[in-house]
Amino acid sequence: MKFISIFLLSSLLTFPLFSQNQQYQGKFEPIDNMIPQPNVYRSASGAPGKAYWQQRADYKIKAALNEKDNTLNGDETITYYNNSPDDLRYLWIQLEQNVNKKENEDFGYAFGNVRDSMNTRHMQFLTRAIDFPAGYTIKYIKDTNGKAIKSLVNNTMMKVLLNEPLKSGESLTFSIGWSYHITDRSMYLLSREGYEYFPEDNNTVYLIAHWFPRMAVYNDTEGWQNKQFQKLGEFALEFGDYDVEITVPADHIVASTGDLKNETQVLTKTQQQRLANARKSVDKPIMIVTPEEAKANEKNKSNKTKTWQFRAENVRDFAFASSRKFIWDAQAVPLETHTVMAMSFYPKEGLPVWSESSTLAVKNALEVYSEAVFEYPYPVCISVNTSNIGMEFPMISFNGGRPINGEISDRAKGGMISTIVHEVGHNWFPMIISSDERQWMWMDEGLNTFIHQRTMKERYPDYPHTEPKSIVPFMSGDKSIMRPIMTSSDNDLLSQFGANYYQKPTVGLQMLRQSIVGEELFDQAFKEYANRWKYKHPNPADLFRTLEDATAVDLDWFYRGWFFTTDNVDMELSNVKWFTVSDEVNIENKGKTVKANIEAENAGENTQDFTSGPEEITMVTTPDQAYGQFLSRMDEPKIRKQLYKKNIYEITVKNVGGLIMPLTIEWQYTDGTSEIDTLPAEIWRTNEYEITKTFIKAKEVKKVVLDPKFEFADTDMKNNSFPKVEEASDFDKFKNKTKN
Repeated sequence: MKFISIFLLSSLLTFPLFSQNQQYQGKFEPIDNMIPQPNVYRSASGAPGKAYWQQRADYKIKAALNEKDNTLNGDETITYYNNSPDDLRYLWIQLEQNVNKKENEDFGYAFGNVRDSMNTRHMQFLTRAIDFPAGYTIKYIKDTNGKAIKSLVNNTMMKVLLNEPLKSGESLTFSIGWSYHITDRSMYLLSREGYEYFPEDNNTVYLIAHWFPRMAVYNDTEGWQNKQFQKLGEFALEFGDYDVEITVPADHIVASTGDLKNETQVLTKTQQQRLANARKSVDKPIMIVTPEEAKANEKNKSNKTKTWQFRAENVRDFAFASSRKFIWDAQAVPLETHTVMAMSFYPKEGLPVWSESSTLAVKNALEVYSEAVFEYPYPVCISVNTSNIGMEFPMISFNGGRPINGEISDRAKGGMISTIVHEVGHNWFPMIISSDERQWMWMDEGLNTFIHQRTMKERYPDYPHTEPKSIVPFMSGDKSIMRPIMTSSDNDLLSQFGANYYQKPTVGLQMLRQSIVGEELFDQAFKEYANRWKYKHPNPADLFRTLEDATAVDLDWFYRGWFFTTDNVDMELSNVKWFTVSDEVNIENKGKTVKANIEAENAGENTQDFTSGPEEITMVTTPDQAYGQFLSRMDEPKIRKQLYKKNIYEITVKNVGGLIMPLTIEWQYTDGTSEIDTLPAEIWRTNEYEITKTFIKAKEVKKVVLDPKFEFADTDMKNNSFPKVEEASDFDKFKNKTKN
């Protein structure tokens, strides 16, 4: 620190300083002690370190869908690559289907306990009165020589005890045989997969996901990510290549992750020609299976089977859907370096809105996300219609939203389109930028919703989209039940997680982009994060550090408040003082304590508006000792001349909510014009509770407003104005309502 003379310091302290009586909370302190320290694997810049590593798992799977008893049987061969510096004596494998066993919770309690007149479906969630034979049957685990490998199952995780340690840098190939009963989705809350039965035509749509035993993640920050699957916290998965053969009834149509490798064996010549035409159609979707053909398919159930073959490269998961009810349309979406096939699969119950809107929504999402993040790398992107959910997987998503008797409201249609855009967006977060959903739900849901809402605003401006005011009801809520964003996925309340993990991170990123960092700089930094961590496993610290590294903006204050606390934004414009400077100079008081300073300090303390006019203050000549060792002197008459007839406004702002933010101040002038001043968040550094700031204005002000564009989710706008806005009483509101 540079030396400051005691004489100069004492002269500075003769001016009134603002006191702070409340405890310092360190809102601008670095968050280094709140996040993991950088190391050779993850650098201080937020980029992967030189020694960064991650595991890999390739799969070859053969599965058969039995429609008669709704079971899925499979055999898979896994080649697991140990790229870690550690030798592994055992492996952990995820068995998500076991979560549907009766002894596991199904979140029915989240919507109330047992009560009179509760509906039967809710009672099923609570009691599991109908005991479904859920969960895996593991038939065998064996090595390439056919030798059995011992395993131990702990609910949704299986520990594979290796016959010999898997050494660092080596790989292991082993096989698992398994089967399970596919769940009826209507019987489970938060059912992301299973089957949906259609009584009218006695057919079923199968959504097959979390369907095969999958390798758990082993990484540099946790070792094995072997937390139990409890439905809210989703998945942590390794990348790999998939070769998958799916045997289904011969009249089924299959939508799947990956490229279809045997279309000549599973599609008719007419369907093959239509698909070829769709690959050239960039303006509109082409029907591969028409509504009329799908309706005809529903009437007869084939006793034969077909095997569909798919290959997917460098993906972290694999899912598919199968039904004879499917209508199928597709079109080409040219991107910068390649063309993607956008496709939709839906039953007749989705008509007409799905044929009109689904593939178009896929196209819009592909284009906006590819520009905002990085280009979509895969060959296909599929939207499958289902009920009650939106759920994502590489290249394919299951999306709710259906008309009733062919009719759909604008609101429901907007919700359907928004769901499709959101689930397609998950291809980036977390399917490629592969964060740990089981630990940090907000890193996939929040970052994805941020770009999803940008897509809706750009391509569907007439539909609602999230903005800062959207989070106000949540931020104003009961703090006793509220969790910070930086809470593990399964530990939040079911009633809170939508706002906390989707909306709040989205609004936070919107604030950074639009009001704190700036669009161009933020967009570049966000892309930097995405490209650093695509096909890798980022943690929150990697995002936090990258955004600072790529913007040169200290954002620790923002991370600390927005992500690690439940504070809210509530800035109160508690007072505005109005002064003018007299054209006289008080020479007699040169070098003395001046009464005018005291009067100025106390001026306007009790004013409620500007009707009393300004307080006139007199400037005095600066005493020599105030200059310290400087020999030069300011041109004081010139300064007084510049201030004469100007308006000096001193504003006081209180931080009521606890969350610091920049200040935008709108000045509304008596001549009908206005202007906005912006103060950075750093104005709160020396006092986290209250700040005072002085402005010079040529015009007279009639009103001052904080956050006029509602950029910062201020939870109480009634205290953002001076003169204060009088809120109508309940009686006046009622009286005005009756008049109208």
